[in-house]
Amino acid sequence: MVYVSIAVGGALGALARYVVDVWVSERTGGAFPFGTLVINISGSFVVGLLAALLMERGVVSPELRPFLMVGFLGAYTTFSTWMLESLRLVEGGEWVGAVANIAGSVLLGVVAVSLGLVVGRRI
Repeated sequence: MVYVSIAVGGALGALARYVVDVWVSERTGGAFPFGTLVINISGSFVVGLLAALLMERGVVSPELRPFLMVGFLGAYTTFSTWMLESLRLVEGGEWVGAVANIAGSVLLGVVAVSLGLVVGRRI
């Protein structure tokens, strides 16, 4: 049953990733990978929130952990895409964009995880 839960979460996470990426890219023009950046930051926030709610506070059933953390967020977050897009920016001579994409995702990701934990601990 755990495998089915992870598979369903993964399918939903992949769909959510696609929808968010398309929605953001349509609004920003697509020259910079803002969709991936938004996905990485929102995924970081949600992983922090869920870590607080699932692992620290036990507010959400532990049975949901594989579905949410492994399945949904595992498919939703985009590390490999982030790396590919960063490399493509470098290959295109867009060094400033590549550094902004990498640094922005890392710095904002840490902030988002921290905020998710704070929110999850206060709920």
